[in-house]
Amino acid sequence: MSSRYIIARGELLTRKIEGPRKKHSPKARPYELRDAQDVLIPQIEASTREIDALPPDACPQDVAVVKLALHPTFIAKSHFPTGLLRDVGLAPVGSITQRLKPRREQRVRAAEESDTSVIFVAGNRARFRALSAYARALDAGSQEARDFAEIEFFEPMRAADRVRPLPETPGHVFEVGLHLLPGLEAEEIRGEFAQFASSRGYTVNAEFEFTPGSLLFLPVEGDANDLESLAQFTLIRVIRAMPRLRGARPLSRGASTDASFELPSEPPLSIEPRVGILDGGMPTDHVLGEYVRRSFVSDAAAVPVPDFLEHGLGVTSAFLFGPIAPGKVAQTPYSYANHHRILDASSQTEDPYELYRTLGHIENILGARMYEFINLSLGPELEVDDRDVHAWTAVIDEHLSDGHALLTVAVGNNGANKRSRIQVPADSVNALCVGASNSQGSQWAAADYSAKGPGRSPGLVKPDVVAFGGCSQEYFHHVAPGKRVGLVANRGTSFAAPYALRSAVGVRAILGQEVHPLTIKALLVHACKSPRRGASRNSVGWGCIPQDLADIVTCPDGMARIIYQGVLLPGKFLRALVPLPKAPLDGEVKLTATFCYASPVDPQDAAAYTKAGLLVTFRPNEDEREEKAQNADTGTFFTAKRYRTEREARMDAGKWETVLHASHTFKDGRKLKGPVFDIHYNAREGGAVSTARGERPIQYALVVTVEAHQHAELYQDILKAHAQLQAIEQDKPGSEAKVD
Repeated sequence: MSSRYIIARGELLTRKIEGPRKKHSPKARPYELRDAQDVLIPQIEASTREIDALPPDACPQDVAVVKLALHPTFIAKSHFPTGLLRDVGLAPVGSITQRLKPRREQRVRAAEESDTSVIFVAGNRARFRALSAYARALDAGSQEARDFAEIEFFEPMRAADRVRPLPETPGHVFEVGLHLLPGLEAEEIRGEFAQFASSRGYTVNAEFEFTPGSLLFLPVEGDANDLESLAQFTLIRVIRAMPRLRGARPLSRGASTDASFELPSEPPLSIEPRVGILDGGMPTDHVLGEYVRRSFVSDAAAVPVPDFLEHGLGVTSAFLFGPIAPGKVAQTPYSYANHHRILDASSQTEDPYELYRTLGHIENILGARMYEFINLSLGPELEVDDRDVHAWTAVIDEHLSDGHALLTVAVGNNGANKRSRIQVPADSVNALCVGASNSQGSQWAAADYSAKGPGRSPGLVKPDVVAFGGCSQEYFHHVAPGKRVGLVANRGTSFAAPYALRSAVGVRAILGQEVHPLTIKALLVHACKSPRRGASRNSVGWGCIPQDLADIVTCPDGMARIIYQGVLLPGKFLRALVPLPKAPLDGEVKLTATFCYASPVDPQDAAAYTKAGLLVTFRPNEDEREEKAQNADTGTFFTAKRYRTEREARMDAGKWETVLHASHTFKDGRKLKGPVFDIHYNAREGGAVSTARGERPIQYALVVTVEAHQHAELYQDILKAHAQLQAIEQDKPGSEAKVD
């Protein structure tokens, strides 16, 4: 029997609906206005004295920055103090998440300490001087008074808040992130900062800079022992030592073996996918032949480095063939690839600007929109920080925010240190961040070197997935340099990431160009093999990508997999029907669903990084509803437990994650009748409620699998019941599948 491929055009089973009527239940307020005034006005006055004491040249345009924290009860976007800040002439310029013990707690069973939002607020120093009088004059019944009473503390942004811990040998080059202000050009702020830095003995290198969102990242040279004097400049968000590049410095140098293998005789399965490998270049002599169509050099003036070339060859080999079995024929590639050399001798010489130079190469390639599929097995030697979004992550997420491309990122090889976390840019919310498993067999686990999560919230589930990356007992074999067909035994997330991209391109080659890269990302997550009991999601993410693509793209007896692709409008509701046969299903039925969407980002708001969020409500039975209810009753599906921090679930978490994945088993399939997912696209700007007028639509993908093993003909029965759906079919072996 020919393969039954997944079912397409699920989006034809969706329709716009009116949002449910909101039920307003007022929150218990921990502080009355008088309580807040007694505590906050002295803090405001002390903060004003502190910022007034700053040197004039440390305050560009006479602007200072303070921190205000919201009580943990009020960190949802609807409680952002927009009106209060606007009324006093202050502007939010960023936010972070911070754990604190509130002065008073009204929530039942609340933890002693809770995560909350700390907002960075900028304004003219005269505005801050007038703030205490404004606070005293508040009308207790006004919205501004309610906003004021939700503030937990108020204090200035100090130099020590801006300087991150330095390594033992920090060097003389530092990375500085500056807040950009509404109405002021980046050039003005850069110019004032450069003058200030020069007066303190530092030099700004304006050759390299990046402006993701409302942040300006610049390299600065100077003395590591006097950074707090530099950090007095009020618009500085962060100062850190300039990180080195990882990735091209492998976990251990691959060992050449005496083993050989055979190259496949067939051409790639498809010529359609456009694939780019961004790495260390390709050696002059290699056996990959025409599988690598073109090799580009980002800096023609720099010379290549043999170690980097070997790394680039290994990464490209991992994409084309996956792990090669010694003495066997390598797997046929699913497509051709182009290679971009973005590492060279400038990187090897410990050039302090290698990090920015390399990011510039990456941005140029992403901005050209040359590829649908891209691999990046390198990045800063820097772990994700909950307080700040790094320039690498922000630049990559901005370029991927329209969902046009799938980028796989290696999470790093620092997992042996149990206190370490995934490395930048593996905290990207729009990329597929890949860790390494230690075996190709069924008893796989996370490789001991593979970097661990969690990521930042949003983006807590990191890595997203794992793929085989090798270990000391089972190496990842890839092509060796030279004209002889030889192998190198290696291990690392550098090889797991392109191996995952191989699977993504394989799905594209089989299913055809109508299946979008974002949908393929959702399919990879959806089909992941679950880890063994006791395995931490921080180690393996959603699981291990199947090695057999049939597990992703085909439907055995008693199972149907449906894909939905489309656009969501800000503030609107979309109802997606889960297709079932006309006759009720007897016995046990399992539903698995995965949502993926591409989100614009606010890099300055670590606490509210994604600007788009999905609130998904599941309604399992259209006949079960309360009297006069507008909609059917809801059922549990995507739970907040998956998006917990280490000690508690953050309020509003889950809504802002760009990947949602869950399964639910119904013991009696008859209880499923016209099940639907109601999808609401929330939009926010800088953590606050957005009017949605200026927000753009976002791309989404939904994958749903229905399993009912008592119904062998489930696949065919669903197609008969829903004429809008179309099975993807394949004309002949070796050709792309198509929607028929």
